[in-house]
Amino acid sequence: MNIGIITGASSGLGEEAVIQISKFYKKLDEIWVIARRTDRLEALQKKVDKKLRILSYDVTDTKDIKEFKALLEEMHPNIRILANVAGFGIVGLFDEISYEDTVGMVQVNCTALTSITYLCLPYIKKKGRILQLASSAAFLPQAGFAVYAATKSYVFSFARGLNMELKDRGITVTAVCPGPVDTQFFDVACSKPEDIQSFKKLFMVKKEDVVRKALFDARDKKEVSVYGVPMKMLRAVTKVIPHSIILNARRLATKINDAMEIKTVVIRKGDFR
Repeated sequence: MNIGIITGASSGLGEEAVIQISKFYKKLDEIWVIARRTDRLEALQKKVDKKLRILSYDVTDTKDIKEFKALLEEMHPNIRILANVAGFGIVGLFDEISYEDTVGMVQVNCTALTSITYLCLPYIKKKGRILQLASSAAFLPQAGFAVYAATKSYVFSFARGLNMELKDRGITVTAVCPGPVDTQFFDVACSKPEDIQSFKKLFMVKKEDVVRKALFDARDKKEVSVYGVPMKMLRAVTKVIPHSIILNARRLATKINDAMEIKTVVIRKGDFR
């Protein structure tokens, strides 16, 4: 039985991956969709022609991971594509984010992704594809997004290293590194809409375009998939300019921006026309 497996399939890039994979991989017998929200996974079935096997798992739950392992052993499928899309991030200073959210980012973005990959790999054969959702945040450390950026650096490094290990087996691992994507991500990551920095809004892209490029890049055996000129430029810049310089420049820019906002507020308060 030929299948695809997508984690984080209930919304955003995960949901879009299910829709596009169902069309891109025409010979799949089933697509296994993994997420906690059963109702959304059931609604997703109406958007695709392929049969979905709904797995209402929490990828950080040991019991669910064991159940997933048992299902693989029972069905012994041929996994044509695995897309690890489950993940989340929280914007804020390290000591201001809750312990649960801080550790949760590591558990979902790193531990769960690694576990799912490990369990699925024995069932992926030659010409199989693995998509690991990293981020442009993986290209350099990010103050105010420190843990999330670090988890995505792990995904980026892990994907590239694993891709090299699996070359002789004919399996391609692609690290997908989008910039800001127009999904519900920032609804969760930011407690207030104004917390979304203006440059992120400026470079926001459509999820359809990110997933489409990722699938074509995986088909073409590329180890990294970066959508859009701005993010490609960011990656190039981080390769040649020391990260410390970039971080300090961004820190200075943030201070100037904050000062300008404070000045604007003061002027407005003093304007009694």
